[in-house]
Amino acid sequence: MFPFLKLTDHIISLRPYEFGDEDELFKAVRESLPDLNPWMSWANDNYSVETARTFITLTRSYWSSGSMYAFAITDANNGELLGSCSLSHIHPLYRFCNLGYWVRSSQRGKGIAGCAAKLIARFAFEKASLIRAEIVIAAGNTASRRVAQKIRAHDEGLLLNRMVIGTRVCDAHMFSLLPSDFGLVAQL
Repeated sequence: MFPFLKLTDHIISLRPYEFGDEDELFKAVRESLPDLNPWMSWANDNYSVETARTFITLTRSYWSSGSMYAFAITDANNGELLGSCSLSHIHPLYRFCNLGYWVRSSQRGKGIAGCAAKLIARFAFEKASLIRAEIVIAAGNTASRRVAQKIRAHDEGLLLNRMVIGTRVCDAHMFSLLPSDFGLVAQL
């Protein structure tokens, strides 16, 4: 679709994952397993450096096809890996996607996820020509729900049996961001 690029608000930066990030990604995920595991099936005791390496390889490939855009969230000053955010499940006809984020446990509570969500949503609308970004949050995930509320995402309600986490079928809160939330007009 278009070349890899970096986004920043001068507090955090979003950049595509690079080969060589696997050790830091592994450390961030392992540090955060207690916070991530209840909400993300991939965050489990089997998560390894090889899992991180495979993820990086896949996300770089998906970027090239325009089917997913995954970014490492980093500190804009020192480059420390703070978490991850992505646009996934991109629907090419209806031009919407899922917007996801997580922040490593030691960096939670600093507004990082909200900053990342706003940066990647703007990218979705300005660069990827999407018209809607959905934030789908499992019922009970109050931390992610607070992020969506703080960035003023549209609360569209509770969807029954919307997601599966591990072996659990879960209801989910649906939030959305639109180009108009950023003073933009949806590109046709």
